[in-house]
Amino acid sequence: MIKVRYNRCEYNSYVYFKQNNNLTNLLLYVDDMLITARNKTYIQKLKAQLKKKFNIRDLREAKKILDMEITQDRDSNRLWLSHKNYVLKVLEKFNIAEVKPVNTPLAGHFELSSKQFTQSLEKEEKMSRVPHASAAGSLTYAMVCTRLDLACAVNTVSRFMSNSRKQH
Repeated sequence: MIKVRYNRCEYNSYVYFKQNNNLTNLLLYVDDMLITARNKTYIQKLKAQLKKKFNIRDLREAKKILDMEITQDRDSNRLWLSHKNYVLKVLEKFNIAEVKPVNTPLAGHFELSSKQFTQSLEKEEKMSRVPHASAAGSLTYAMVCTRLDLACAVNTVSRFMSNSRKQH
């Protein structure tokens, strides 16, 4: 897997690439590009073709992209993606880095409802300043990319974005 940085050119282009039925992936997000293939030769061919049309900088083997750490074990042909540092940054951003960790993101008996928690106008005003939607969005990104175990918990708290309480 090779990470390539693409520098903007004066026009927009799309690259479609097929190589003798060998799977080669070109993943592009804004100015970051990641190329994957089973064989390095395919990657080199694709990079050569891209260099003919675009000003790209080869950053060699990818270790990180879009806040995901990438670990490879070529001997066992395995790949691991991790959002550990991203999740730690999110916890710090929302001042919950010191919470007690649990094995299950959302216990089976845990239920939330907007009606079960009443709050005073003062508390409602205070909660309106809590970035509930931002926190849920940050966790959604981690959930979609690497942390599928958060799906139930993120889904549950996302239901209360417009009327969140402290418990949410």
